[in-house]
Amino acid sequence: MHTFLTAHATHPDAHMALALVAAQIDAQRAVLPPSSSGGGGAAEPFRLGFVYITDHYAARAEALLGELRTRWPWVSWVGGVGIGVAVSGVEYFDEPALVLMLADLPPDSFELYSGERPLVRSDVHTALVHGDAQTPDMGELVAELAQRTASGYLFGGLMASRSRSVQFCAPAVSPGSAALTGVYEGGVSGVAFTREVALLSRVSQGCQPIGPVRQVDEARDHIVAVLDGKSALSCLLNDLHIDLDHPREAVPRLRATLVGLTGARDDVFGRGSQFGSDTWVRHLIGLDPMHHAVAVAARVEPGMQLTFCTRNVDAARRDLVRICAEIREELSPDPDEAAAAGQAVVPGTRIAGAVFVSCSGRGGPHFGGPSAELQLVRHALGDVPLVGFFANGEIARHHLYGYAAVLTVFLQS
Repeated sequence: MHTFLTAHATHPDAHMALALVAAQIDAQRAVLPPSSSGGGGAAEPFRLGFVYITDHYAARAEALLGELRTRWPWVSWVGGVGIGVAVSGVEYFDEPALVLMLADLPPDSFELYSGERPLVRSDVHTALVHGDAQTPDMGELVAELAQRTASGYLFGGLMASRSRSVQFCAPAVSPGSAALTGVYEGGVSGVAFTREVALLSRVSQGCQPIGPVRQVDEARDHIVAVLDGKSALSCLLNDLHIDLDHPREAVPRLRATLVGLTGARDDVFGRGSQFGSDTWVRHLIGLDPMHHAVAVAARVEPGMQLTFCTRNVDAARRDLVRICAEIREELSPDPDEAAAAGQAVVPGTRIAGAVFVSCSGRGGPHFGGPSAELQLVRHALGDVPLVGFFANGEIARHHLYGYAAVLTVFLQS
């Protein structure tokens, strides 16, 4: 049985926030039953720690990590900075805050990696990724890292900050270990897990398609010229039911329009009419009336599938509830349906902990109230230990998303 503990605090002083968090962790450990890992006075049970800070604390990143390693020297730390950070049911936006989660995973079931500490194990199954949005070719870097895992599945996001985009990646303190900084800017870092660490992960995009799925016939770099044998611009205007001769009505609709892109052989939709995990959403960045083309904030190739869409609060709520429901159903499937599908039913499987990464344009402000997004997750999954951050790009599988949320749950062994 795995034990995950979470704590969180907001305070103008970063070190006072950490002290408040440490007091919460100590109080939780004190009431663990002796049979639990970490109970009965055990000194070193929790081997992996996740820590996320808002950018108010970015300047104190090295000092905070040093204090974390002093308080819990046997813990390996991963994490970083976000415009906002999250814990079960609570979001902190635009205020100084720190969230922390400790997990008692076996030390041989995970490996930290960074630019200073490359991933070397060949038996890793999945990986949590933290990255810097300013790193060139980040999409290619994510795809390459996915290929180094057995499942090809990554989860995580890019740091979001108005100052330093710091990442934490620090192994446990041990005598004679190499002196690594543990705080990074640029590139990627994180923690890879072996198959021993069971988890489930889902992506929620929260965008509503407003037109049919179209095939890209002609495109070059960011410019899409022909869709389904017609000019891309005429397809866009038809799907939106607008006319450029009436800019007062057309411009607001165009500003709210995004593009969903999917590979030629990938599935566009998941359940219902919501985008699946193979579709990534990008900005519509311009129109070219002279050539009847549109410009997209991504490189588009002929053969891809393209769907015009819009961000929609109701769709975002439904899709977030959907991914939580899918996780619950996978943990407790209908016995008859599982038998018909040839799946084994493991009774009593529960969520031990979770990591939630959401776009910095989502959260409570998008969902209609303070902490609204995290309260939806807590209502759907229960009050499970959870931490996360609001990102500048979300990572799931081998894709880099925008406007998405990635929910990953760790399962009891």
